[in-house]
Amino acid sequence: MAIEKILVVDDDSNLLEVIRMRLESARYDVVTARSEEEALNALEEEAIALSVVDLQLETTDGITLMENLHRINPDVPVIILTAYGTIESAVEAMRRGAYSYLTKPFDARELLFQIDHAMEKRKLTSEVKRLQGLLEEKYDFSNIIARSDKMQKILAKVSIIARTDSTVFIHGESGTGKELIARAIHLGSGRKEGPFVAINCAAIPENLLESELFGYEKGAFTGAVQSAKGLFTQADGGTLFLDEIGDMPLSLQSKILRVLQDRQVYPLGCKKPVDVDVRIIVATNKDLQKEVENNNFRQDLFYRVHVIPVDLPPLREKKEDIPFLVDHFLDKFGQRMKKKVRGITPQAMQKLMLHDWPGNVRELENTIEFAMAMTQTNVISEDLILQTNIPSQNKLKSFKEAKSEFEKEYLQNLLNLTQGNVSKASELSGKYRADFYQLLKKYDLKPEEYKR
Repeated sequence: MAIEKILVVDDDSNLLEVIRMRLESARYDVVTARSEEEALNALEEEAIALSVVDLQLETTDGITLMENLHRINPDVPVIILTAYGTIESAVEAMRRGAYSYLTKPFDARELLFQIDHAMEKRKLTSEVKRLQGLLEEKYDFSNIIARSDKMQKILAKVSIIARTDSTVFIHGESGTGKELIARAIHLGSGRKEGPFVAINCAAIPENLLESELFGYEKGAFTGAVQSAKGLFTQADGGTLFLDEIGDMPLSLQSKILRVLQDRQVYPLGCKKPVDVDVRIIVATNKDLQKEVENNNFRQDLFYRVHVIPVDLPPLREKKEDIPFLVDHFLDKFGQRMKKKVRGITPQAMQKLMLHDWPGNVRELENTIEFAMAMTQTNVISEDLILQTNIPSQNKLKSFKEAKSEFEKEYLQNLLNLTQGNVSKASELSGKYRADFYQLLKKYDLKPEEYKR
């Protein structure tokens, strides 16, 4: 495994030496610099994974240097070192792109902790970009839009899953992008040059589904005037995606189980098995464990397909993705409709953020498509958003309920951003630390659960 290289920038040679020794003892490779010029040269010449920068340098400030470093390589995390009296500037550095900051004198263990977690986040971001690049290149999905922490973690997991050949079980509500994730797994795998074949098990009548999956020989049934390959055979060497497997008839489930066990299919009317080499990805919006309990799904098949689970969150649980999804759909439909729309009004965005999105991303896409089609200006207004969604009186929340929900979500986002550091979170919120603790207690939020 390659040793990660860290750039440390400080005009204090004694502190530089102390940090270098600490990091090298933790098995990092260290490059030191005492000036902005040395630091920028090091980043251009070396494969730097992370940088530690003092906020107050002799010829420049750490924030300016950080921004110049990010112009060369925006993916390098920067940890700012600051004196106690300049914490406000360090918080500003985080707003402008720093990963975190440490107050001098600092504990070496805390520095190593921050570095380890910054490295993990960097790897996660790198994997997400790799998957997005694969999808953009082959399918013009310049997005799996994954700015939320939940989706970032899912795509990092998908990147690891893709390299295996194990069966994947994707669970999520309708419209959450299950097929998109299945395609990402296929494109990130060793089977990417092979076919990706998808079938919606709920969309095909029971009497046709078996012949679709397994194929048939000429004369196997009335109307079979010639032989036809089934989807298992068509997917040979690639990936077969069985969407909505929870709706598969029980009579067919036993046959699917046999294929998964033997890797052979029997086309209708054929007495000889046909070998198939496919990777199976299944998806459903149902709770298959409950379906098993209700005797609607075979338990043995459940265990056969439930090997590596991937749970996709609904849009209402990752609303921070909505602005980015909106930008993507505006661009997509703007090109298709040959319209130049700059964006949507703040009131329109607020309406989108307050909606619960039972139809998930697909509903949001339809909403933006409608607004794009109807707008006569270059900015979409509130009146074109969710026209058919008329909230009933019993769904309208009281001001107190709405305020409580906002406060709790705001606190959760702060704790996620600061990784459970209450001091940093209270500074960012503009609250006294004691008041901030009272808010955490009010909503039963535990900072230690946000430390990563």
